[in-house]
Amino acid sequence: MYSVQNLYEQYGKKLGLNLLSGKKGMNRRIYRAEVHRPGLSLAGFLKGFVSTRILVIGKQEIGYLKELDVKVREERLETILTSKTPAVVAAKGVRPSKEMISLCNKKQIPLFLSEETATDLLSRLSFFLLEEFCQNLTLHGTLVEVFGVGILIQGESSVGKSEAALGLLERSHRLISDDVVRVRKKEEIYLVGSGPQLTQHLMEIRGIGIINVAHLYGAVCVRDDKTIDLVVKLEEWDDKHFYDRVGLEEKFIDILDVSVPFHVLPVKPGRDVVLLLETIALNHRLKDMGYNSAKEFNAKWLETIACKQKKKGI
Repeated sequence: MYSVQNLYEQYGKKLGLNLLSGKKGMNRRIYRAEVHRPGLSLAGFLKGFVSTRILVIGKQEIGYLKELDVKVREERLETILTSKTPAVVAAKGVRPSKEMISLCNKKQIPLFLSEETATDLLSRLSFFLLEEFCQNLTLHGTLVEVFGVGILIQGESSVGKSEAALGLLERSHRLISDDVVRVRKKEEIYLVGSGPQLTQHLMEIRGIGIINVAHLYGAVCVRDDKTIDLVVKLEEWDDKHFYDRVGLEEKFIDILDVSVPFHVLPVKPGRDVVLLLETIALNHRLKDMGYNSAKEFNAKWLETIACKQKKKGI
């Protein structure tokens, strides 16, 4: 459950929120990632009004309320400030009427004052709430950025995920998160991975312990989040298993209903996993540019066969 208290702790300073009244309602639940400016609702038109949204009161609304008779003002406020209203934010530093302050205190609805304009509050609050309400899950793996491509390295424990990431850092690539990756679905079309605050920029290397990547390699080798463009699963080499040697068959894995290109990378002594991960990243960038080496090879191979058959008169 995401509450007003959570919003205040995470984004209160960024939005310049100061609590005026309704302190006892800080644990109120925020039901949806929507913010509403109740202009018409204050005028008495309540069709389509949804009481579960955070309300932003601008200078115009406060000015309009002041023009009303006290009794009418109280009635209008009663209609929009319900038991399900998460919070109210008064914009541009304009102090609300004493009736609004008193009513929010009585109904335990947090009432904040901000120096931001109503327009800015609407857009920024909506953005922050969308961040919190988007679909998310936690995956086991290591997320790195290689040549601008976000690669989620997965595999069984002790297969060498962290060691591969460490090798990539040596080549000036970036670490996003080691061991635990929080994945969020953005705009219903792409995924963004990040790490827990507690373990941010840290790696666990067996035999060494916990290392701080930002301190060892510099701030240029870390970042807070990255889109997940590829998933690479490391697994121990199995001689009985058939591994694709051409790459015509493109594999995908579904994460939060988003299809992400998927590669299985067999690991054995002598294989340079770091170099192979770099190659996968570069090949992915070429595919994005419309160049597919495997398909080009296949087309040339089929063309060669057709030419030979033509010469033989087949």
